[in-house]
Amino acid sequence: MSAALHSDPPAVVTGLPPRSDPAARARAVAPLIAAAAPRTEAAASLAPDVLDALHGAALFRTLLPRACNGEQVDLGSFVRMQEIIAAADGSTAWCVGQASGCSMAAAYMDPDIAWEIWGKDPRAVVAWGFGNGCAEVVPGGFRVTGTWRFASGIRHATWVGGHCRIQEPDGTLRRDPDGTQVEMSMMFRRDQVEIDTGWNVVGLRGTGSDTYGVTEVFVPEEYAVRRDRVETRRIAAPLYHFTTGNAYACGFAGVSMGLARGLLDAFKTMAMTKTPAFSTRLLRESEVIQAGTARAEVKLRSARAFLLEVIAEAEDRAERQGGLGVEDRVDLRLASTSAIHVAKEVAEWAYHEAGASAIFADQPFERRMRDIHASAQQVQGRSQHIEHCGQFILGMTPKGHFV
Repeated sequence: MSAALHSDPPAVVTGLPPRSDPAARARAVAPLIAAAAPRTEAAASLAPDVLDALHGAALFRTLLPRACNGEQVDLGSFVRMQEIIAAADGSTAWCVGQASGCSMAAAYMDPDIAWEIWGKDPRAVVAWGFGNGCAEVVPGGFRVTGTWRFASGIRHATWVGGHCRIQEPDGTLRRDPDGTQVEMSMMFRRDQVEIDTGWNVVGLRGTGSDTYGVTEVFVPEEYAVRRDRVETRRIAAPLYHFTTGNAYACGFAGVSMGLARGLLDAFKTMAMTKTPAFSTRLLRESEVIQAGTARAEVKLRSARAFLLEVIAEAEDRAERQGGLGVEDRVDLRLASTSAIHVAKEVAEWAYHEAGASAIFADQPFERRMRDIHASAQQVQGRSQHIEHCGQFILGMTPKGHFV
């Protein structure tokens, strides 16, 4: 890996609150993030000054184990941080959320390897996506070929992961005793992967969620990790009783709620001064707007409170009982998916009521509207999750699984 990827020290951001409060640190750098959002979107990658600020505030390290110079914060604090960043810029928050989920893999790796990837480099970022990878078992490790998509933040990543099925020397696929196909994540230096920078989308453009691939790359055995398994977990802290899937669900719900908050607050500011066409009253003087604004606040705050309540209850149970139950995972899925849907509904209301002002690119509505719709299209926002949660609530065996 080129030394240029990690030799520069993180930028120093002055006036930051103590490291114990990631939300406060996010709030301190949010104005810079917001000001740079058009550049981030135009370049399909985080603006350099934003990246420096995020590293300087250690916002990529909130879910990373303390053993790797991470912060290992509680999941509720992570969600609050994500909301604040997303209110400033959705793409930036998405990249932080994706990398944060990736960093939880360090809790399942050989400590020396985890330190090499994350610990010794203060600007370490891992990116990965989903796709089709095969790791053939060879002496000392694996020979890996695959292609993966939606690797948010890969353009500023230092390492890249690829999720793979495992092919034994006899050609069979490795399976658990119950017949489940084994998947492991292979860790590559970024210079080992080929990246297709063809990211061209409606929303979340600034994430640069490119496609990448490898062809017959050797990965030593210790650089392959099987995540989210009790038997492979090396750090028993309550945070790592949550899976990376739980973290992504909650973190991306935070992105949606932050985007909705940004839209709603922008609308409230507009309503103070705008007189709509063919009207003599300020927008805020309309009874329709007054009631709609109040309902939007109720919806967004209620969804947020439900998600944070479920997270807190699950964290308490994990600490007391040493793990999460199925009910915890169902509640996390229900609360996170619902928050994504409610946030989109609130954002759509604010955008619509802003009228023609909302369609201009220099106004604080248009990019947020595209971003929140893109975020809701991701797997964490899938409507079918609600159906599966309902099946569990009604005493049925859910057709889906909750991770």
